[in-house]
Amino acid sequence: MTKTEIIASVASDLDAAEMSVDAAIARATTLVQAMIGARSALELSPVACAGSQAKALEAIASLAAARQAMVECHKELAKDHRRLGYGVYAEGWKPKGEDQERPTEGRILRAV
Repeated sequence: MTKTEIIASVASDLDAAEMSVDAAIARATTLVQAMIGARSALELSPVACAGSQAKALEAIASLAAARQAMVECHKELAKDHRRLGYGVYAEGWKPKGEDQERPTEGRILRAV
């Protein structure tokens, strides 16, 4: 593997990890919404299942902390990338998503 391929691989793994944490947060919030909806549909007291709902919300808070750690990891990797002399990895901000074209993916732009 070339240096460019190795760096692109790490960048791809970082992107996948970030998206995984976001997906976990989205699923966990959907769970809480379902729990509240089920309690309402079953005409249960707000006290019913309060413990399990609190645990789900605790998990969301932990996922939020994990997301923040991934953001910090991303910042540190960007610093390392520049410090090691590999230049700028991408030009500007681009929206991410499966339906978006990402022409700079896997391409290293050298600083001159």
